[in-house]
Amino acid sequence: MSNIGFIGLGLMGAAMVGRLQDQGHSLTVMANRSRPRVDAAVARGAVEVGSAREVAAASDVVMLCMDTSDSVEGRMLGDDGILAGLREGAVVVDFGTSLPASTRKMGEATEAAGGTYLDAPLGRTPAHAVDGLLNIMAAGDKAAFDKVKPVLDDLGENVFHLGALGSGHTIKLMNNFFGMTVANAIAEAFAVADVAGIDRKAMYDVIAAGPLRSGMMDFVGAYAMEGDPTKLEFAIKNAAKDVGYYSQMTKDAGVESLMSKSTLEALTTARDEGRGDDMVSQMVDFYADRFKS
Repeated sequence: MSNIGFIGLGLMGAAMVGRLQDQGHSLTVMANRSRPRVDAAVARGAVEVGSAREVAAASDVVMLCMDTSDSVEGRMLGDDGILAGLREGAVVVDFGTSLPASTRKMGEATEAAGGTYLDAPLGRTPAHAVDGLLNIMAAGDKAAFDKVKPVLDDLGENVFHLGALGSGHTIKLMNNFFGMTVANAIAEAFAVADVAGIDRKAMYDVIAAGPLRSGMMDFVGAYAMEGDPTKLEFAIKNAAKDVGYYSQMTKDAGVESLMSKSTLEALTTARDEGRGDDMVSQMVDFYADRFKS
């Protein structure tokens, strides 16, 4: 499984490609949005091609690290898509955070083309990816998972197989809904502390002394108290997308989420106000500015 195709060299994808190259894998890549990261991979020996079809034709395993389900489907389908060039028996791995319904649809299309599709969304950050310390939530055909697991082990400290195709994306959306809801709750609390004339650190110290303390609380606190947004390198626009996907997933399952509504409203409002490229910890500013008006 050393011939790997990789599409989606954003912050996370580029870090993963670098890690795979560190481990001696041969990479075929294509440019999407980030020319400098593709150039860096090519400088280290990756082969660049011009289409997803060519990536698939050169690869035993094709890895995708895309932003949306629409982007994944765009690279998978069509005359220049992955499925048009897929090798018999190849495995396609979607590392992004996608809608489970789309994942299952891509699984059926990949099977019809002679390959196997796995969903394998990620936990942790690009910094963890550099050192092969990601959490990987894989799902789909167990034989295909076992086939690619040695490569996944090069990328992740914790590699899970979670069952039927789509299970990984389902759990990932649950994870991100929970995380973004916690992040928004503490961000608003910091802003309310301002309104009430309470020192932010005093509020943090009291809450952190009890059972509510968490990594997410500390990430948001790093910005609220120290102005450091880098502890949570996850953009507001991406958070809005993921919580929106979670809401859609619950509707597809025949239920309606109650808890996600306020989180989604806050994130989409912040995004639409031009804060989409800010980090989630900077939602503190969104709430603080809102309470001033």
